[in-house]
Amino acid sequence: MASFVTNLGFANNTAAWNAFATRPLFLGWGTGAGQTAASTALAAAAPEARTSGTSSQVTTTITNDTYQVVGTITASAARAITEVALFDALTVGNMDVYGDFAVINLASGDAIAFTVKVKVS
Repeated sequence: MASFVTNLGFANNTAAWNAFATRPLFLGWGTGAGQTAASTALAAAAPEARTSGTSSQVTTTITNDTYQVVGTITASAARAITEVALFDALTVGNMDVYGDFAVINLASGDAIAFTVKVKVS
């Protein structure tokens, strides 16, 4: 017997996440790295407040198979940013999605426009 999620099933999963009241919508950044699936916070959160992103469904492979959040954070001082995460609350809340990357050096007033995608597959 074969078991699989249909194409519409992928879209329904991302639609549910996109409509969920406490969906991961809030972006935070930091200067650490190396978190795991068991992590609950950024490795070294920067002092800037989290920002509210805009969520949507987008297509990566199959129609609407990806949950996407787009948002911008602006540095209040010089920063060496190496991680970003999506949280389900603007202040205290759960870290739902995490990523680290090569350093992006910022001066005060510089910003990063993040696009975070979670593909259901």
